[in-house]
Amino acid sequence: MHAALTSALLVALSEIGDKTQILALLLASRFARPLPIILGMLVATIANHLLAGVLGEMAAAAISPGLLRWGLAAAFLLMAVWMLVPDRLDESRMTRSSGNAFLATLIAYFLAEMGDKTQITTMALAAQYQTVLPVVAGSTIGMMAVDIPTVLFGRYAAGWLDPRWPRYAAAGLFAAFGLLVPFGL
Repeated sequence: MHAALTSALLVALSEIGDKTQILALLLASRFARPLPIILGMLVATIANHLLAGVLGEMAAAAISPGLLRWGLAAAFLLMAVWMLVPDRLDESRMTRSSGNAFLATLIAYFLAEMGDKTQITTMALAAQYQTVLPVVAGSTIGMMAVDIPTVLFGRYAAGWLDPRWPRYAAAGLFAAFGLLVPFGL
């Protein structure tokens, strides 16, 4: 349960202001059909984070525990720094489909998530906890908790949300994890 809750919290904070959240807003504006967009995001997130979780668990099995601990500490500290950099959407990755909101969302969201903060976070957490399903479930819940409201209400709230504060909070959490992991905490 700890792995799922930690994953949900870190991924939710990582997702605020992230390019996939921006993509969710763009897709919602473009298609104006929330259900297929939400379902496309869900399927893409599960597939992407399952891949990341499996790779993270494989890395944990292949690397000595001491080296893994220090590697994870470094990864979390790097993520803390990366969280301070605002994300921008690479629009060339967006699918230009005009009809199928689910398929357009599935493809665009899966590709945008490749190498993204939330995917790397999922991989690192799966390596740390050495379990895939709770981490993937938590990371998926975290993504959906941020992106579903974005799809449903984002067009109305975009003007008054300040994405800096959640980024700072996420950077602080990643830094704390990076400092605590070497000590087994």
